[in-house]
Amino acid sequence: MKNYSFADTLYKLRKAEGMSQKQLSESLDVTNKAISKWETGGAFPSVSQLIKISDLFNISLDELLKPTNNSTKNITKICITGGPCAGKSTALSWIQTEFRKKGYTVLFVPETATELILGGIAPWTIDTNINFETYIIKLQIEKEKLFEEAAKHIYNSDKVLIVCDRGTLDCKSYMTESEFANAMKKLGTTEVKLRDNYDAVFHLVTAANGAKDFYNFDNNKARYESIEEAIKSDEKTLNGWTGHSHLRVIDNSSDFEHKMRRLMAEISLFLGEPAPYEIERKFLIEYPSLKMLDNLPNCHKVEIVQTYLKSTKGTDVRVRQRGENGSFTYTKTIKQKVSDMKRIETETRITKDDYIRLLVQADTTKHQIIKTRYCLMHEGQYFEIDIYPFWQDQAIMEIELLEENQKIKFPKFIKIKEEVTGNPKYFNTELAKLNS
Repeated sequence: MKNYSFADTLYKLRKAEGMSQKQLSESLDVTNKAISKWETGGAFPSVSQLIKISDLFNISLDELLKPTNNSTKNITKICITGGPCAGKSTALSWIQTEFRKKGYTVLFVPETATELILGGIAPWTIDTNINFETYIIKLQIEKEKLFEEAAKHIYNSDKVLIVCDRGTLDCKSYMTESEFANAMKKLGTTEVKLRDNYDAVFHLVTAANGAKDFYNFDNNKARYESIEEAIKSDEKTLNGWTGHSHLRVIDNSSDFEHKMRRLMAEISLFLGEPAPYEIERKFLIEYPSLKMLDNLPNCHKVEIVQTYLKSTKGTDVRVRQRGENGSFTYTKTIKQKVSDMKRIETETRITKDDYIRLLVQADTTKHQIIKTRYCLMHEGQYFEIDIYPFWQDQAIMEIELLEENQKIKFPKFIKIKEEVTGNPKYFNTELAKLNS
């Protein structure tokens, strides 16, 4: 979720002077991308850059950083993805109805692949697969930027929900590893940046897997997969998103109406409607085979550094750096305990500069927690396995649930030692006290 203030001010100052982003970037000796990120809330200038902006527009720093009417606008961007004939079209209709009732302005980013295919740009008309998939990613990025910028200027709502009908990483499932790496290089981005550019990802399982009698081609003229191909495509798409911090899978274990209701419940839970309860169970497990986890197609590794900030009793506040291969995203999280299994959790995406500034508020009674997290998708459930450098014989596995009595389908290769849900000995806050 993003909160805009400076971004809105900069946009208005630039427009008032009749300047393009390119002209402003040249005046400030920065790139066009930097201006774009500042105006969409994706990044924040350094102090020296703020001074240059202040001088350029003849405005004081106090006025430049003064909260605007848009400073309380919450803009959330989610991705609805999944296999062919999974119910996305119906889901978008349900989302529009449900969340408009909750006071949201709902914006929809149309599915890019379908737009291109129906327009004549298709896998069978373009010379190479990598070119076709790169076109999809490039257009998707630009469309999302436009929607994010437009969301800032919605005048009659302080809550905006941007819903992407598929996202940039859907393309990964249609490329080889080398093709995907080349596409990232060509576009000047990384997998982490694309994946974590969405606040949450909701994957709808194809009807071909669990409801094959309802698998058809009626509502998408661009669909061409057989049942077997649809299941395989669904699995590859899900694997591509594995590693996202908030990935939820909606399967076909119920009838279609209840599938939609489960999706609405998951989105509501994420948005905090009415309260963002996190139902979590935690298990102490035997140290897993990292080589095996690294080789699983449905498992993704990320590196995490989290720092606890000074806070009041009963509340934990932390900032986190999360990513891989030198590409990271940053978040601030506030947790309040309700019960052993339930907490109220509020998470906000922050910039790297915000992250660095908040580090000065670190709780000096706690050490940083540095860990490797394996995000494992197994039978429609999302497990997180945390490997700590100070343990060689055990690890922690967590799963977030929609209901407290929800059945867990444990992977057979995971050896559980004991459940430690609610045991303060295994809280990260306690581990931070005990280990350096």
